[in-house]
Amino acid sequence: MFLGTYSPRMDAKGRIILPAKFREELSAGLVLPRGQERCLYVFPAAEFERIHERMRTAPLPGRAARDFLRVFLSGASDELPDKQGRITIPPILRQYAGLTDNLVVIGSGTRAEIWDAAAWEEYLARTEAEFAALDEDPFSPLL
Repeated sequence: MFLGTYSPRMDAKGRIILPAKFREELSAGLVLPRGQERCLYVFPAAEFERIHERMRTAPLPGRAARDFLRVFLSGASDELPDKQGRITIPPILRQYAGLTDNLVVIGSGTRAEIWDAAAWEEYLARTEAEFAALDEDPFSPLL
């Protein structure tokens, strides 16, 4: 399970060092597709294959589903971390997510996400305010 918030830096070649807590789960390979809110998702390769198989066999009625699949899969990149736990983020994905050298990597359960640090702070400030304004705890049925 991916949990926590980390602040790696991206070098001039587009490489980042994965958080130590994520490396074992990602050591056999990972897939970087475009994520929502202009971040990148990070899936273990086996999890991405499972998701892709479900997408492949699901009925896809409507243009919105086809559009989502095209956006999600067309920029995806499979990567294998090196011995230091580094991966290279391809230029097309760096551009999509507006990545600079200051990044935030967050755990989001079954995946991690890579954000530009400024974009993450903006998103977090907006979302925390919305979360605080909720009338009831959305997780109360689960607890």
